[in-house]
Amino acid sequence: MSAKFKNILVTGGAGYVGSVLVPKLLKQDYHVKVIDWYIYGDDVLDSVKEDPRLTQVKGDIRDVDLLKKEIPGTDAIIHLACISNDPSYELNPGLGKSVNYDAFFPLVEIAKRQKVKRFIFASSSSVYGVKAEPNVTEELPLEPLTDYSKYKALCEEHLLKSQAPGFVALILRPATVCGYSPRLRLDLTVNILTNHAVNHRKITVFGGEQKRPNIHIEDITDLYIKSLRYEDEVIAGKIYNAGYENHSVSEIAQLVKKTLGIDVEIVFKPTDDNRSYHISSDKIEKELKFRPAHTIEDAVRDLKNAFAKGLIKDPMNNIRYYNIKTMQSLNIK
Repeated sequence: MSAKFKNILVTGGAGYVGSVLVPKLLKQDYHVKVIDWYIYGDDVLDSVKEDPRLTQVKGDIRDVDLLKKEIPGTDAIIHLACISNDPSYELNPGLGKSVNYDAFFPLVEIAKRQKVKRFIFASSSSVYGVKAEPNVTEELPLEPLTDYSKYKALCEEHLLKSQAPGFVALILRPATVCGYSPRLRLDLTVNILTNHAVNHRKITVFGGEQKRPNIHIEDITDLYIKSLRYEDEVIAGKIYNAGYENHSVSEIAQLVKKTLGIDVEIVFKPTDDNRSYHISSDKIEKELKFRPAHTIEDAVRDLKNAFAKGLIKDPMNNIRYYNIKTMQSLNIK
């Protein structure tokens, strides 16, 4: 590995993953620029806002003039910004396409023209669709079920076509992220179940047999940092799944209850949503020697501690923890 880059642009750097990643990058002495809407709070990076190596830009990645202004001087881009997950996307498909897909083309073009050396794209493990195979590997065909995952797949395709010597593309397909973040999301499986278990002593599971691969937020952010250090020839044009264990929603509910060690009622209800995702992360372990160091239980404990410390204010009603509710309130176009 080599630390060949200094100036890192993180799109969506004030989001759920970004607000954990950015302080880690600064701690490793990178100079970091964040472009984000900051719709979930201007304060998520307050712990590092005085760091002279941090530049925060409140802006829209669809703004080509903004990209032309802010990208020059960047060594590497970690592209996290998107309308995240299927329900948020479906709330406003036009907005989702414009942010997740249309904006991707000028972002890549300008990055390449401005001699950005590395482009790390946060895709999604949902691009595979529902597979019968017990191990869903990177070699299997993509069969996305939703526009959110379809456009993730199309962006992957475009990025790989754009790769050239000096412009190295790496695509990561993370599982669902879990755990505590300063820009917390309580609309993700492990986080939802933990919130309801701690604050209601009751978990409602819709369906239950659907598989949901997860990865701890500390692990995925560590992986993004490692991705800046791999040699070009190791990762150029590569695609990797990044997950921990594949558990059914029912199993996750039981894990949450056991980890918390409190009396929690688990109620099962039928659902029409039978999407079930499971992925193999063998390739990334074999080729990049990356293996998650944190578990779902760790994520549950982290959230439990955050609740105990009063870090999560009004978790059931505060819309900043819920993507759809925030987007509905702001009516973003």
